[in-house]
Amino acid sequence: MKSLSKTLVAAAALSLAGGVYAEELKIGYVNSERVLREAAPAKAAQAKLEAEFKKRETELADQGNRLRGAMEKLEKEGPTLPESERTRRQRDLADQDRDFQRKRRELLEDLNQRKNEELSAVVERANKVIKQIFEQEKYDLILQEVIFAGPRVDITKKVVDALNAGK
Repeated sequence: MKSLSKTLVAAAALSLAGGVYAEELKIGYVNSERVLREAAPAKAAQAKLEAEFKKRETELADQGNRLRGAMEKLEKEGPTLPESERTRRQRDLADQDRDFQRKRRELLEDLNQRKNEELSAVVERANKVIKQIFEQEKYDLILQEVIFAGPRVDITKKVVDALNAGK
C-alpha cells in the first residue's frame, strides 16, 4: 500500500512537471566577445585608450630605437675603443635598458588597468541592456557563455543595436 501511494505521488508530480515543460521556454544567447568588438561604447572605449596612451607609447618606442642605435654603435666601435670607455658605455646602456624595460612594464600595467576599467563599464552597460531585453521580451533564460547556440536564440545583434542606440 505504501509503495502504491509513492507511485501515485510520483506520477502526479511528473504529470504536473510535464505540464510546466509543455510550455516552450524562451531562451536567448549573447556573444559577449562580439558585443565588446562591435558595440559603439566598446569602440569608443578602445579609441579613448589609444588616445590616452599614444604619447607614452610613442615616447617608449623612440627610447627603444635610440637604445638599439646606441647598442649597434657600441658593437661597431667596441673593438677600437679603450677597455675603460667600452665598459663605461656598456654600463650606461645596461642602465638605459633597465630604465626602458621598467617604463615598458609600467605602461603595460597602466594600460591593462585602464582597459579593465573601461571594459567593465561597457560590460555593466551591456548587462543592463540584456536585463531590459530579458524583462521586456519575457525571456525565461539568457546565457552568455555557451559552446554552441543556434541563430534562433542569438540576441547579440539586439544587444549591440541597443548599446549603439544609447539605451
